Amino acid sequence: MDSDRAERLTAELRSRGVMAHMVHAGVYEFGIRVVLDDRIEALWDMDGAAGLDAEIVNEGALIGFVPHVPGSEDFTEEQLVNCIATTNYALDTLQRPADRTEGPTAPVRSPDQPPQATPPALRRQRRAHWIRRGRR
Repeated sequence: MDSDRAERLTAELRSRGVMAHMVHAGVYEFGIRVVLDDRIEALWDMDGAAGLDAEIVNEGALIGFVPHVPGSEDFTEEQLVNCIATTNYALDTLQRPADRTEGPTAPVRSPDQPPQATPPALRRQRRAHWIRRGRR
């Protein structure tokens, strides 16, 4: 999202009574931050992908997602404002970070496989604080 569009959307959201602010996410990357609670915010269109989606954060920690809005790639600015302003931000309706199926997943270890051993260098570092120097 470009800065002019983010400013226009933010101004329209504010005129509707939504606590919205423009966010500078990076070099030429802008989004909209909607304040939901004292510490909870919705960050809209921060990833630069086509379409509209949001990340819900609590003091910077990700707590949920507003899934991609189907067809939002072709929305007008009025439709974008309406979508952001009328979104249900209740935590029970949001998609949790663990529910996402995108991205790599950790390999699953079978029950009969032994746990991986800690490298010897790390074992020595952990016990290093036990060693007393200059015994009395």
